Amino acid sequence: MTEEPQPRKVHYLNPRSLRGLAHPLRMRLIASLRLEGPATASQLAARLGESSGATSYHLRQLAEYGFVEDDPERGKGRERWWRSVHQGTFTGEDLIRDRDPAVQAALSTLLYEYAAQRSQEVTTWIATRHEWSQEWDEAADTSDFTLTLTPALTSELGHKVHELMESYRALALEEDASDVAQVRVHSHIFPTRPMTDDT
Repeated sequence: MTEEPQPRKVHYLNPRSLRGLAHPLRMRLIASLRLEGPATASQLAARLGESSGATSYHLRQLAEYGFVEDDPERGKGRERWWRSVHQGTFTGEDLIRDRDPAVQAALSTLLYEYAAQRSQEVTTWIATRHEWSQEWDEAADTSDFTLTLTPALTSELGHKVHELMESYRALALEEDASDVAQVRVHSHIFPTRPMTDDT
């Protein structure tokens, strides 16, 4: 009998939790815990090239805002193990439209760090793709598309992309395959304006 995947737990940000997360190291800590699993402050420091004092401090801050928690399945010794409480983070329209300068500054930090992290992931793939098998190299994809859409169609496209991603979450559980890896899928859907010609 195939085990059904559990629904993803998503943290819906509010102004307080947004300010608690909007720090580059905290965001890197969350990303590492979500992608690579539970870890101690020392392990995270080694992964991220930071001091264990810095990772310990920011993990405690993340715990205060509800982003991380102790991992009860580990931490039997002196070191404290941490895990992410959620698998994703959601930024609602209310935060985007909030006129509080502190909220907008935190939101900018959050979004720019997301962009930097995703750029780093693509760069890492490009630099290491020769280490993967031919099957993985051929399966990977880096594409972009330009469509002419209305806001309603753009919203519909985004929802359909998300639904498609979620439908694949269960498929790997149904296959008895040995060559399995985490696959990162980045989605960016946004309007653009033509570049003006000043000549």
